[in-house]
Amino acid sequence: MRYSIHDGPGIRTTVFLKGCPLSCWWCHNPESQSAKKEILFNRDRCIGCGECKTVCPAGDGKCLACGNCAGVCCSGARELVGKTVEPAEIIKEIEKDLIFYEESGGGVTFSGGEPLLQADFVQCLLELCRKREIHTAIETSGFAPLEKLLQLSAGTDLFLYDLKLMDDLKHQKYTGVSNRLIIQNLRALAAQHDNIIVRVPVIPGINDDDGNINKTGDFVSALGIREINILPYHKAGMDKYERIGRTYLLPGLEPPTGERVAELAGILQGKGLKVKIGG
Repeated sequence: MRYSIHDGPGIRTTVFLKGCPLSCWWCHNPESQSAKKEILFNRDRCIGCGECKTVCPAGDGKCLACGNCAGVCCSGARELVGKTVEPAEIIKEIEKDLIFYEESGGGVTFSGGEPLLQADFVQCLLELCRKREIHTAIETSGFAPLEKLLQLSAGTDLFLYDLKLMDDLKHQKYTGVSNRLIIQNLRALAAQHDNIIVRVPVIPGINDDDGNINKTGDFVSALGIREINILPYHKAGMDKYERIGRTYLLPGLEPPTGERVAELAGILQGKGLKVKIGG
């Protein structure tokens, strides 16, 4: 995604890597959770021409996500999500916006999914960016072996580190994994990296209570991290679930009010943290 202004400082290019060990109920990029290629189908765009059926090697069987149908879909109703690329291909895209990075203090952000699942590939991209003096950021859930996180630490200018819930049982319920590794990894990362911004999604009824926000602020402040972003829940990704044949688990949830978000920001500011609403 080019011209991004929500994934770190300045104007940035965000590179999304497929595959994530978490399955957050509110995830707005569900197509990034599986490491496999997938077909997104937008029923409203389909004109019923039938061209997709003529090129499908599976016929009426299980979709192979080969992308043939997306290639012939004249209305854009079918879209192939995910492709295998070489580092040089990505760097070529990144370099198209060098002038914007230089003028805005921007750069490239590796996001997902979870980029640490492909740590060796990201390491190669970081090295290529460093040679070109491009600012780099990694957006991560922190759920990965510590050695993978520290492997990338030296070559990364900024970490955008997600903290969703401090209560482990609730974290397991709403993300599918324990938060113990995430918390341990953040401690270790903070001990050796001095540019970390913690990000907290604000999900009404799940993690927006004063208790969770107080615990989050206390933990982050104790680590010496000084900046935290709070990201209000939104519905932008809801339609993607139907398009990939999945059920959205929070269909009736509404975004938090501006007043409540301001209250949460005030709690965190009271911990001595610099707070930004949004990325």
